[in-house]
Amino acid sequence: MNLECETLTDRLAINRENSRKSTGPKTAAGKQKSSLNAIRHGLTGQIVVLPSEDLEAYNAFTQRFYDDLAPRGVIETHLVQSLADDSWRLNRAKAMENNLYALGLHDKSDSILTQNDQVRGALAMAASLGDQTKALATLSLHQTRIARAFDKNLKQLRELQAERRLKEEDDMRIAARLYQLHVRENKTTVAYDPAVDGFVFTTAQIEMHLARKQRVDRSFGPDKRHRASA
Repeated sequence: MNLECETLTDRLAINRENSRKSTGPKTAAGKQKSSLNAIRHGLTGQIVVLPSEDLEAYNAFTQRFYDDLAPRGVIETHLVQSLADDSWRLNRAKAMENNLYALGLHDKSDSILTQNDQVRGALAMAASLGDQTKALATLSLHQTRIARAFDKNLKQLRELQAERRLKEEDDMRIAARLYQLHVRENKTTVAYDPAVDGFVFTTAQIEMHLARKQRVDRSFGPDKRHRASA
């Protein structure tokens, strides 16, 4: 596990512990004020988890992004965290939109005079749209901004990771050649230390790379080995 994943694990553990210890506002007025502030800030991106949401679910949701995207370095870690938070906010905005429709359906159903339940539901929802136009427009704009930020961060993350992997492959090829040179010159009398040449790979990783390369070369056959090793 790399340092960033360890840091995330520590942060999630701290969040869980704090959530158990926190008692929040004591009075009804304080609870209402806290809730309203969280909702307002949540829509502007300053708070991720609202009082009505499950912190444990958020932590598990975020951890899946780290597991799937496997960031390295502070920039990749920041981008993965942003992707997780934006996805959480987008899911919340979609839930809010559905709740507005459900609320309108509930409030307007009794005013629609028809025996057909499907017609009553459709007319009630249409009637409620006039009351919710501003809220729905705000949510739509909010979702568009989140989706745009998500796409931008995902593109940047993929570019950074592709660049990093290319460099790692180049470094591994050079490390493998230096390892082979070391073995030819020293036989088995002196163990090769990759760190001497500035590599973060272990000797076992280099040996695994060479063994895999040999298997690949054999699988291509004599006429294609040169191309595969290029």
